[in-house]
Amino acid sequence: MNERQTATARACLEGAEGNTMTFPQIVGTLMESGFESYAIDFRRAIAAYYLPDGESIELPLHRLDTAVAPRFDAVLMQAAIREAQQQVPGYTYRGFCKKAVSAGCAGYIVSFSGRRALYVGRTAETHVEHFPN
Repeated sequence: MNERQTATARACLEGAEGNTMTFPQIVGTLMESGFESYAIDFRRAIAAYYLPDGESIELPLHRLDTAVAPRFDAVLMQAAIREAQQQVPGYTYRGFCKKAVSAGCAGYIVSFSGRRALYVGRTAETHVEHFPN
């Protein structure tokens, strides 16, 4: 991984957490820099960014003061995703994360080539969200 890619991953995480970049902007920026996916682990407060050759970088994610709910609620997860997609007034990435863990989401993986995000609960329940067209 080169310095530019490392800086891009950091900038995208800061853009998400600072609400200065939208999800589509982050995906486009990471793809242009050669990344194929990223993963968010709420329990470890880690964001990992992956290149196609398997190389990766882990960056610290903001810590949530809410534990991951024991039961995965796909309906609540989908509602949080829709708010993000629609950029509803008052939307923040930190707010999205809090809603996700309250819905039982322990983390998620975003695949650029697969054009989807996979949200995973503590007992491996999942919700797949395909990128909007």
